[in-house]
Amino acid sequence: MSCEGQNLGELAIRVSMLPRDTNPGGTIFGGVILSHLDLAGGIEARKHADKLFVTVAMRGIDFIAPVFVGDVVSFYTRTVKIGRTSVTVGIVVEAMRYRNREECVRVMEAEAVYVAVDDSRHPIPIKDE
Repeated sequence: MSCEGQNLGELAIRVSMLPRDTNPGGTIFGGVILSHLDLAGGIEARKHADKLFVTVAMRGIDFIAPVFVGDVVSFYTRTVKIGRTSVTVGIVVEAMRYRNREECVRVMEAEAVYVAVDDSRHPIPIKDE
């Protein structure tokens, strides 16, 4: 089985996990995964407008399985909702195991909310009015 993300959304980024990202337990820090998740969600939000988007919320963050050094981690995104100034993005994260490339595991799910802002960081409409 390969990580192809059937019905998970569009592949936003794919990253190989490195030893520098490990915690004392030998797995990848959750914060490292969250950082990539935020980048992937931001890429999805930018599809809706050529504006600066900032992260305002992360919801339903579920760490499902550990990620190990050498795993190739894929971040799939889909737009859940578009508001006047915000975009809500669903993100699913899968890992192709380093020691067994046939093994693909869902490791995390979350939803992130991004708001379009102007140069002063004030919310602005996504669609020009």
